Amino acid sequence: MRKATLIRVALLALLAVAAELACRTGLIGRFTMIPPSLMVTGLVRLLAQGELDGEITTTLLGVATAAGAAILVGFGLGAGLHAMPRLRRCLDPVLATYYAIPIYVLYPMFLVLFGMNRTPIVFIGFMFAVVGMMTSTLNGLDRVPPVLIKTARVLRLSRVRRTLKIVLPCAAPYVFGGVKLAIAYAFVGVLGAEFILSGNGLGYQIALAFNNFDNKTMYALILFVVLVVASVNSLFFAWEHRLLRRRER
Repeated sequence: MRKATLIRVALLALLAVAAELACRTGLIGRFTMIPPSLMVTGLVRLLAQGELDGEITTTLLGVATAAGAAILVGFGLGAGLHAMPRLRRCLDPVLATYYAIPIYVLYPMFLVLFGMNRTPIVFIGFMFAVVGMMTSTLNGLDRVPPVLIKTARVLRLSRVRRTLKIVLPCAAPYVFGGVKLAIAYAFVGVLGAEFILSGNGLGYQIALAFNNFDNKTMYALILFVVLVVASVNSLFFAWEHRLLRRRER
């Protein structure tokens, strides 16, 4: 295990111990927050009982659909905009201010378009994630050194070989950054929509526990979401570093 990883783990452990002591000694009231150990035991109990398996599956499937669609569409739109500089200059202000738009207020319109089902919630997650993927793709393609493109032209490489051998490897770290952003934003969009608008899913269960002052269930579900997001992003982070090490050889 590398030194940086050890430092991260030590800091997380220190924060967990500090939170545990603060809750146990009364510095933080149980009405506000429960000790991390109770969060863990609550999560283990929920998973063992299987009462929320359907809710977990519903949310994770929605997030996976939203993130997958955002990654594919965002990459395609980003690559297309990069190939059309004039259109990109027209859309740059829109992309720069996109996240100032309160996407949740469009939910009634999505209901009219898609009906009373899970599709509007998944679409909100997609809307949150797609622009993050687009901007990361544009950033990655902008970072490809022009000298490499010129060299490929001198060597008369086809467009396909130039893309596979030069463009994608150079842009890969930034594209992976976009993938991680898309997954995080998809979770934010889907869980937020469930919290505010839905009648099922993890977001709804967290809101229900909050309204019923059931802190053990609420914090257990929040811990589950944090662990899932952290695990997925850690996998992509490790994959990204492996690709970077290959390029350095």
